[in-house]
Amino acid sequence: MSSHRIGLLVPSSNTTMETEVPEILRRQSELTGDQFTFHASRMRMRHVEASALAAMNADAGRAAVELADAQVEVMAYACLVAIMSQGNAAHQGIEADLTRTAAENGCAVDVVSSAGALVEGLNHLGARKVSIVTPYMKPLTALVAGYIEAEGIEVQDAVSLEVDDNPAVGRLDPARLPDIAAGPDTRDVDAVVLSACVQMPSLSAIPAAEQRLGLPIVTPAAATSWKILRTLGLVTTADGAGALLKKN
Repeated sequence: MSSHRIGLLVPSSNTTMETEVPEILRRQSELTGDQFTFHASRMRMRHVEASALAAMNADAGRAAVELADAQVEVMAYACLVAIMSQGNAAHQGIEADLTRTAAENGCAVDVVSSAGALVEGLNHLGARKVSIVTPYMKPLTALVAGYIEAEGIEVQDAVSLEVDDNPAVGRLDPARLPDIAAGPDTRDVDAVVLSACVQMPSLSAIPAAEQRLGLPIVTPAAATSWKILRTLGLVTTADGAGALLKKN
């Protein structure tokens, strides 16, 4: 049995990652006995728009310093679109910059991101073609699709729910997601990204969506949890959390 301290860098209006990531790791704990505590630092962002996302990214260093003071073992930057809006492969530079910032403030820790974890997770599954569901306005959905495609993964189809208020995204009903996920063209895709947004609740919908579609389901919260566990060298298994966290 081991105990681990997890840091989360989250938008101020996010109400989902601090629910879903701890729940996924609690399910891992049930199987392994590993223990986790969670410590968050927030960056101001309410509306999912370019200026707010840029301002949040500019504030990420301050948030990383705060988590460095808590001596966490891994930090996860839990806003997918904030990173993807900065240009293709932006997660690599942002993760490296925040890792350096944490080290300079006395915490030698790996910083991972939901954006990087999603891409890495899809590659881990061998997914070369996906369909995605997002809560974003259509231009942001196109940006996310382009980012994923720049990583060598074709986005065959996308659904945009067109909600730009981040608190409202957190109130969307996950019970609707299996029906919504059946909307895009999933012929010949290797996986479905059920929620290409860390704020859109989706964990409870994963089993029903997998059963309905007969396809691997990936979400940013599940991918982030998977990446956290991999970074810590722990078993990447949790019940009901999708393809990345299934038992081997």
